[in-house]
Amino acid sequence: MPELPEVEVVRRGLADHVVGRRVERATITGERVARRHEPGPQDLADRISGAEITAARRRGKYLWLELDRDEALIVHLGMSGQMLVEPADAPLEKHCHARLDFADGGPQLRFVDQRTFGGLALSPLGPGGVPASVAHIAPDPFEPVFDQRAVVLAMKRRDSAVKRALLDQSLVSGIGNIYADEALWRAQVHGERLCSTLTKPTLHRVLDHARDVMTEALGHGGTSFDALYVNVNGASGYFDRSLHAYGREGTPCDRCGAPIRREQFMNRSSYSCPHCQPRPRVRRA
Repeated sequence: MPELPEVEVVRRGLADHVVGRRVERATITGERVARRHEPGPQDLADRISGAEITAARRRGKYLWLELDRDEALIVHLGMSGQMLVEPADAPLEKHCHARLDFADGGPQLRFVDQRTFGGLALSPLGPGGVPASVAHIAPDPFEPVFDQRAVVLAMKRRDSAVKRALLDQSLVSGIGNIYADEALWRAQVHGERLCSTLTKPTLHRVLDHARDVMTEALGHGGTSFDALYVNVNGASGYFDRSLHAYGREGTPCDRCGAPIRREQFMNRSSYSCPHCQPRPRVRRA
């Protein structure tokens, strides 16, 4: 699933190509793409048609297009969702489930999703311009309202693994498996260390590294292990070439030379250096 940098790359593309344009007609095919919109796909298409897109926004991995009617079009990218800007006469992609035609006659916006875990839905805008359906998600490290001190205090009170805390979107959003592993490698902390046993400066350091590594990933267009993770022009990111831990099982650690190990954590793979990131004495899930 795309993480914050990949979603931010898409958001920036949408900001450049669709903000300020008015939707002349929305076409949505199939029930599944609109399954999060209870009235169904035709209602969703009718309500989008005629709306002007006033902003492209994001919180963590959640993306939405703000409309000129106090509503937002929530875009769930899921495992393989793509938002593509294409000429209206370009052949439709095999798995194109929605397209927006604009009053200016310019390029279409298409939602393509091969694995169909993603989708579109409308949500009313709440305080601060955050859609009601996204309000339960914590701010991410790039938002002005992100309070790192409060997050560290909340982590310090938890008797749970630090990687579990990083992945908890109700605590801090946007950090997924890839960037959690990279932040922990940089901080030289094993993901199963308990938050309560780590010092506050160490927890601050982990969060600082999470923000730094995601900033660097943004500069490379995100991380694309899957050819389906692309920006609005269909281009893949290449930050995977700069990863130090994730996906590098058996290769030498860039810091000490020890072979990177892969372990199971929360039903997913977790990568770390056995020398730089020693396991805690008592392992916890």
